[in-house]
Amino acid sequence: MQTAWPDRFRYVVVEGPIGVGKTSLARRLATELEAELLLEDPGANPFLASFYDNPDRHALSTQLFFLFQRVDQVRALKQGDLFRRTTVSDFFFQKDPLFARLTLADEELGLYQKIFGHLAPQAPVPDLVIYLQASSRVLMNRVRRRGVDYERGLTEPYLARLADAYSRFFHDYHDSPLLVVNSERLNFVDRAEDFALLLRRITEMRGAREYFNLG
Repeated sequence: MQTAWPDRFRYVVVEGPIGVGKTSLARRLATELEAELLLEDPGANPFLASFYDNPDRHALSTQLFFLFQRVDQVRALKQGDLFRRTTVSDFFFQKDPLFARLTLADEELGLYQKIFGHLAPQAPVPDLVIYLQASSRVLMNRVRRRGVDYERGLTEPYLARLADAYSRFFHDYHDSPLLVVNSERLNFVDRAEDFALLLRRITEMRGAREYFNLG
């Protein structure tokens, strides 16, 4: 490991709306820290493409698949002395209801919330959450550039609603240290200087909520 990483940050989550770059940053961090990498697998969800084509019909099945997928992944974090090694993830289990509230009808949301309530205690709380922000215009451009088939049905209004939902969620989040990063002018994969700035910002964190913005 090349970085003097704070020992208190053993379970790190990178979060943010679709297209913001959370998976790329999680991979980069895991490589730098020689950490375990825990990634969401949207391509494994058989309902996702249908959801983008017809959200009303496929929202519940899509959401429940993701919920059970995520709980299976994070359940292992509760077992044994996992945190002898740092773990970096590109999803935050506790924010799962954010998507449900955007997509599910009232009765479906009630069913989802009951299931989530039974599963949530199995998920550990991160030691650090890195929340990446970007405007809906930037998110849309990034989604188009990467050209993933099942994302072709995404629209900028949906991404705007999603970005706003993330903003409101993390405005009220206080369970972990939180670093809010405006990612619009940052490229953590292709520009080593940007990644180095982020690492320094993390190692210098002292408060419960801090911000990183190139301005």
